[in-house]
Amino acid sequence: MENVTKFVKLLIALTACFFLYMYTDQYISDYRRDYDKELTSTVTAEGEDVEVYIPEGASARKIAKILKNKGLIKYEGAFTKRLKNTDYRGKLGSGTFTLNTGMNTLDMMQIMATKMSEDVETVQLVVPEGFTVDLIGARCEKKGICSKADFVAEVKAAMQAEYGFLDDATIPSDVRYRIEGFMFPATYEIPEGMTVKELVAYMTKTFSSYYKEDYKTKAAERGLTTYQVITLASLLERECKVPEERAIMAGIYYNRMQSGMPLQVDASILYVKTDGMYDTSILKDEDRKRSSGYNTYLNEGLPSGPICNPGTACIEAVLNPADTSYLYYRLDDPEKGTHEFSETPFEGENTGDGDDPSEE
Repeated sequence: MENVTKFVKLLIALTACFFLYMYTDQYISDYRRDYDKELTSTVTAEGEDVEVYIPEGASARKIAKILKNKGLIKYEGAFTKRLKNTDYRGKLGSGTFTLNTGMNTLDMMQIMATKMSEDVETVQLVVPEGFTVDLIGARCEKKGICSKADFVAEVKAAMQAEYGFLDDATIPSDVRYRIEGFMFPATYEIPEGMTVKELVAYMTKTFSSYYKEDYKTKAAERGLTTYQVITLASLLERECKVPEERAIMAGIYYNRMQSGMPLQVDASILYVKTDGMYDTSILKDEDRKRSSGYNTYLNEGLPSGPICNPGTACIEAVLNPADTSYLYYRLDDPEKGTHEFSETPFEGENTGDGDDPSEE
């Protein structure tokens, strides 16, 4: 009987240890995931505005503590570690800042580095993933930063030689804007008096800070230029809004190109049809027959250039596509934006893609 009692106690102890191990393992896993998210995330989401005061001379640790106390970050160490590896190190200013709980930490740093004094008035400009030059220009006009016409004119005036990330690109003559795709989606704090030229340079410089050396290496391994990567990522950004599907859809684009099949992406035609405003998702048969370097139904391969400004999630999906034999996809649930995939054409459909599910 005594041996049985000892065995039961041992069993209970082992069971308790097992559940403690499972709980601890899950806790550590969740901690690492959340920590890594704050350390590397480039996603800008909807959130609540939070006013933050940073005293003059505050250290990086002090700033991180203030942000944590305000509910803007969870891990002070992730913030200070990320700061050390950016151009914002030692450049965070003092004063009152309006940050947002939906911002990633790099966005927060950018805002605090831009507004160097309480005396400088700023306007916050949110550029979501998938926005085009035209949509950004329209938002600038709405926010009173500059007119859409002036913004577009400055983008058109941009010369290829000004931008190092275009050094390896052969840009078709019919491209709408040479630097479409390189106006990085982020939250910008625009100081009063910033010129349109400075604004355009600010946004493209931000792209350069996000486009890692690792991206360039992976692109080269695939035989792609930066321009081609961003063009593919822009198609993905406008067509796919479900994170789990990005790599699959990117794989489909590669499969189509390798098989000599046109990409057949509706969003590429909508880009031209709507003058970059994406204010309709309706395409008619004659639209798909329209002569244009952006028509991915008539032409094989990539369109003339990017059709929007993609975020890093779509760039990474293009550089790390899923290994799949799918060639077709179509919208399955318009509300959720999910797709179904197939190796053969869907019955009754002349293409393998759905409409453009992304929202402004």
